[in-house]
Amino acid sequence: MKLRLALEEKLMDVRVRDRLVAEGKISKEELKKYLETLPDETTNAVPLDHEENSNLQ
Repeated sequence: MKLRLALEEKLMDVRVRDRLVAEGKISKEELKKYLETLPDETTNAVPLDHEENSNLQ
């Protein structure tokens, strides 16, 4: 069960999923269904201060 979940997460990894959709290995419907199952984390968002981040570079 854990292996299946790990493989599914790798398929939907943002770094490779567009390529997999283009190759037909994942359908757009599968991607949409997966994205709809993700929890809404907007309450955990933290606004970033652009000036504060520019000092880090």
